[in-house]
Amino acid sequence: MALSLFGNGRRSNVFDPFSLDIWDPFEGFSTLANIPSSARETTAIANTRIDWKETPEAHIFKADLPGIKKEEVKVEVEDGRVLQISGERSREQEDKNDKWHRVERSSGKFVRRFRLPENAKIDQVKAAMENGVLTVTVPKEVEKKPEVKAIDISG
Repeated sequence: MALSLFGNGRRSNVFDPFSLDIWDPFEGFSTLANIPSSARETTAIANTRIDWKETPEAHIFKADLPGIKKEEVKVEVEDGRVLQISGERSREQEDKNDKWHRVERSSGKFVRRFRLPENAKIDQVKAAMENGVLTVTVPKEVEKKPEVKAIDISG
């Protein structure tokens, strides 16, 4: 058995994938010690990944929200041209007869905000949910190209 890498006095085999000695990265941090483990388990949903791309016609946001129903998601445009995507994944009901071996899927609330550029048509925002992917489309104002008038040169 190898000594623990962080010198906490415990002995563990860090290379054994079946070792019951689990390293807690928050152990020893007094500021995080008061955070319950259930709150730490929600970090994945709190850090929902969202892609934002700009096309010539629109700004398109795509969020992976597996297992979340469209009724559990809100898409809003707040004052100051801020797009807010929020929601909550409920924790699965626990039966007293169930024996959980591992809980890796996250639950809890998430909120993401994006400041939209001046060319966004905030009154025409559309959202759709398909196969666990939320797509929010924000159309853009058509850029007015400067009018160029050719001038004949005399002489």
